Amino acid sequence: MEPSKQSGVVEFPASRGKKAPSPSTDLREWIRAAQALGELGVVDGADWDLELGAIAELNCRLKPTPALLFDKIKDYPAGYRILTASTASRQRLLLTLGMSTDLSDQAFAQALVGKPNQWEQQAGRFAPTFVAQGPILENIIESNIDLESFPAPRWHAEDGGRFIGTGSGIITADPDSDWVNIGAYRMMTLGGREVSLAITQGKHGRLHYEKWWKRDGRCPVLASLGHHPLFLILGGLEVPTGISEYNYGGAIIGEPIPVIREELTGLPMPAFAEVVLAGWIRPENLKKEGPFGEATGYYSAMPGPVPVLEVERVYHRSDPILLGAPTGKPPHDYSYMRSVLKSAMIYDALVKAGIPDVRGVWVPEAAAGRMVIVVSIKQNYCGHSRQAGYVASQCQAGAYLNRYVIVVDEDIDPANMDEVIWAVATRSDPASDIDIMRKSWSGPIDPMLRDRRVLYNSRAVIDACRPFEWREEFPHVAEADPAYLREIKAKWASIFDGR
Repeated sequence: MEPSKQSGVVEFPASRGKKAPSPSTDLREWIRAAQALGELGVVDGADWDLELGAIAELNCRLKPTPALLFDKIKDYPAGYRILTASTASRQRLLLTLGMSTDLSDQAFAQALVGKPNQWEQQAGRFAPTFVAQGPILENIIESNIDLESFPAPRWHAEDGGRFIGTGSGIITADPDSDWVNIGAYRMMTLGGREVSLAITQGKHGRLHYEKWWKRDGRCPVLASLGHHPLFLILGGLEVPTGISEYNYGGAIIGEPIPVIREELTGLPMPAFAEVVLAGWIRPENLKKEGPFGEATGYYSAMPGPVPVLEVERVYHRSDPILLGAPTGKPPHDYSYMRSVLKSAMIYDALVKAGIPDVRGVWVPEAAAGRMVIVVSIKQNYCGHSRQAGYVASQCQAGAYLNRYVIVVDEDIDPANMDEVIWAVATRSDPASDIDIMRKSWSGPIDPMLRDRRVLYNSRAVIDACRPFEWREEFPHVAEADPAYLREIKAKWASIFDGR
């Protein structure tokens, strides 16, 4: 696919009269499957102003955490719905990735080993399929557009407005190549047909719109506001530069994603999306956006001018479903998903970089799925642990907003923070085992940035491995042999039953 050189329009191959072939990226099929798993709750009658957000927040704090489908929302007709917590459980995340929902936590972690590298390598085989028809074309609005005709919530009490885009997928294209990007960038309604579009420096969507602005003075944009949770995953992952999330998503589910060429912008939109906005952003149209409760757990990004998406056309299915993914103090709507998949991507990045004997990676949910990375290795040589720590902190999947990387030995479970803190406390010396890097990539949601014009932070690599040069002399761990403990547990099952 090669974009045209028309001003502000991307031209892709014409559809050939085909209907969308498969509902594998249909949110409604996903909802039925989640309901069959016992993983869906329905909430009727919640108020879009704070109440809906408070229910969603409390749901994420309690276990188990079902997905919640809000219907009969105050001031809106029945059928105008919002889905939250779509990927906040293991079974629903497995469902979204097209994997067996019977996998245990351990089996899930093992199944993800090597997957990000595999998805990257296979992405070229799964270009999206252009089709002529799809459910997203059921309703098309071009006049009297009012984006608050959809139940955009005010999620938190100190939010600056109603955020219609939290689980959204913002679709842009590079004007100089065939690279189409889908990013999870938040959107606040501004009245009528205008909505804000906040994209941090360095993110792919921003790279695209800055190139369009320089060349044509406007950038074509599609905003999908409701869709299969696969698009939430794709928008939040650091898919390698130049690879389209459409292709990457196709590699994840093992088949091309059906898309429709949107007429005004030329961009491809998901055929089974629920709501899609089409329009342009221009450098002269910037408006105040925010604040918003961030994934770090704070109102950290100060309100400021951001591009305004001038919506020229709205597409939506009958009885549309918005995908909500509100953030806040972890755990939040997608913090579990981010922890699991970012851990897998950083693991694969270390392997791809040639780091030997990587035994595990975990990015804790409590640290916003970004700010702390734990890497477990089997040390092979002096400097091995530092090498793993530096690569983890600066690889594409780990670089943004990270603050601490902790490297531990292979006997430490990186997902068990009790074991990790024990290793830090007993195997590291502050004077010799903490390296500090400065001027690393941060962003406006970092609560430690006092001057938000300077989006740098520092980060620490904590070497919590036994000192390599005298590891054989290091005191032995005071615990029984694991095999012996398993024998004891089996012999005395009445004592340990269910524990």
